[in-house]
Amino acid sequence: MADDALPTLLQLTPLDPAYRADPHAVLKDVRNRCPVYQDSLSKSFILTRYDDIRGLVTDLTLWRDPLKAEEAARQMGRFATPPDPNLPRSETTSILTLDDPDHARIRGPLSRALYARVARARPQVEALIDAALDGLEGQTEFDLMATFCVPIPIDVIASLLGVDHARLVEFRDWSEGLIQGLNPFRTAEQTAHMERANEGLSDYFTRTLAERRRKPQDDLITDMTQLQAEGAPLSDTELRINLTALLVGGNLTTTDLIGNGARLLLLHPEERAKLMANPGLAGALVEEVLRFEPPVDSTGRVASRDLEVQGCPIHQTQSLSFSLRSANRDPAAFDAPDRFDISRKKVPHMSFGGGAHICIGAPLARLEAQVALPRLFARFPTLALNEAETGPDWRKLPFFRGLERLDVRVP
Repeated sequence: MADDALPTLLQLTPLDPAYRADPHAVLKDVRNRCPVYQDSLSKSFILTRYDDIRGLVTDLTLWRDPLKAEEAARQMGRFATPPDPNLPRSETTSILTLDDPDHARIRGPLSRALYARVARARPQVEALIDAALDGLEGQTEFDLMATFCVPIPIDVIASLLGVDHARLVEFRDWSEGLIQGLNPFRTAEQTAHMERANEGLSDYFTRTLAERRRKPQDDLITDMTQLQAEGAPLSDTELRINLTALLVGGNLTTTDLIGNGARLLLLHPEERAKLMANPGLAGALVEEVLRFEPPVDSTGRVASRDLEVQGCPIHQTQSLSFSLRSANRDPAAFDAPDRFDISRKKVPHMSFGGGAHICIGAPLARLEAQVALPRLFARFPTLALNEAETGPDWRKLPFFRGLERLDVRVP
């Protein structure tokens, strides 16, 4: 591989068969050969070393909005419909790609309300996970993704938002449809599903915001309407966009966190034994899953000034792509980085990004995984992997790593 050309940005996604099969081997080669280089196709500078990425992802002066990149580097344009130039940027995108002052204005009240909810959500999360486990009782073979990992995050966020239980099936369908917005190669049928989901969820949030103003309830949507009433400068459009983004981001990545974690424990019985002997390791387990097999491949920034990284000059408005997956396996930061060890000495991983744009849903994702994984194996201590003949079925969705299926059996 050392004599091959350096991979393009798209070759560092599951669309490439070699990367999908073993991204860590590909990234190790890149990290050793050329830790900073410009991809000739996307024009992004790809960074793969921990120290470089940690330093830049926490740099509050860099831009997040891809529209601020030079024309040649606006690779995100191929993944989405161009925004309406007549609308404020905050009404065409979520905080994920907003810069200050809009980013801070919207994220501040949203994060305060969300984190307050998460701080007291453990009983809700435990009840939903126990109900999912109850549904598996008596089965000897099943797809753990479809029956456990996929429904839990959707049901949890629906519970926090205050979704009527009678509409949960509809809400799940919208959630799945919205994920297609992250798929640049979606089919016409998938695009239609995405558009129906966008329309349905926008209408749902519009109606529910109005209802909560008339009749407040104990949920996150009510929290946001009350913050508006108290003076938080948020429009309903901004709320709809960001509640939708919270739903999509938390749904997909938490599903993959739980799925990847379950598979790793099935592949490493010695680590599973550590967890069963000491349930207090649940937090350390989740951090090691996030480091070892994170749900998200990369994040990005736009240079707001001229930079130099590892001797490589980067000019203002050029695009930066940070391989979080590579940073998490950098031997300069982690001892024996390719060993899955839930009791390893703690070094902060990069899986939630950093700085002002650190993942807003991180506390909720951690909570769900910390409850789900120990309870799964406590309920089914003999659970075993059932993929010997076919191997893991990794999804092809760019910039994410998760399983289509996780076939298991209960001997």
